[in-house]
Amino acid sequence: LPAGGVSLRLCSTRVTLEGINKPLIERIIRVDHAGEYGANRIYAGQMAVLGRSSVGPIIQQMWNQEKDHLKKFNELMVAYRVRPTVLLPFWNVAGFVLGAGSALLGKKGAMACTVAVEESISDHYNNQIRALMEDPEKYKELLQLIKQFRDDEREHHDIGLEHDAEAAPAYSVLKIAIQLGCKAAIFLSERI
Repeated sequence: LPAGGVSLRLCSTRVTLEGINKPLIERIIRVDHAGEYGANRIYAGQMAVLGRSSVGPIIQQMWNQEKDHLKKFNELMVAYRVRPTVLLPFWNVAGFVLGAGSALLGKKGAMACTVAVEESISDHYNNQIRALMEDPEKYKELLQLIKQFRDDEREHHDIGLEHDAEAAPAYSVLKIAIQLGCKAAIFLSERI
């Protein structure tokens, strides 16, 4: 089993790679897999601290969606023959520490983390959608998937706001720091 305990099942059917912009697709799948993996680790960290609190079921609901996202990107990595980022072990630890650390600030801190991360990921998915729209018919299934996941991330963002994220201690500083980390993670995971 790879990191995170999610099994990769070999697919007998592979996607047709003919005519696609393979470097673009590889970059998208690699970074999105890394992002969903990191999101899973963030929610795992939050659940470790706040799982038995009143906000535990809300965090679990968002985490369940992230698990589905990761499962799909695991499948796409096999189908498109994309290697994962070599940074997965780092994202494993960093994601959990970010989730647990923000949760140690309480419900508002965890929700501030959620808002910052999900806003960054939504923007990132929007950039990918724009790139794939250059040939929407060729990338129809991937576009549909990324749009759905973007909408899920926006929903998580909104849930964070509804649960007092902006009332977290030093919210603006926390949000900026987390978003800078997200941008660095995206940049590195696309390339390494």
